[in-house]
Amino acid sequence: MKTFVRWALALAMTFAGVAHLTFARRDFQAQVPDAVVEHGPLDRDAVVVASGVVEIAFGVALVALPRERRRIGAALAAFYVAIFPGNVDQWRKKRSAFGLDTDQRRFGRLFFQPVLVAAAWWSTR
Repeated sequence: MKTFVRWALALAMTFAGVAHLTFARRDFQAQVPDAVVEHGPLDRDAVVVASGVVEIAFGVALVALPRERRRIGAALAAFYVAIFPGNVDQWRKKRSAFGLDTDQRRFGRLFFQPVLVAAAWWSTR
């Protein structure tokens, strides 16, 4: 089961990373918190591109670097925690993206993030 979850995360991360760089770029921009772009040197698109590259790297690393599995899982769990404020910001600012077009859907998505954190941690132990 751990192998299945790890591979599912790897595929999901790779797909999400490619989506960041291509067809879903605008939707991902809706998840970049205002505070990130107001006080930093990057704009929303640069943040989306950078996070897309990171997500592809996580996806590949989960399956290509078995000796580093525990570290990669811990880093991925931390990544999921780090991007959580973007999900909160999307909910608070009522930004529609990825079919999250109601307050209830945006709020419900917040409860999925801890599942990802746990899956990244558990599947790499």
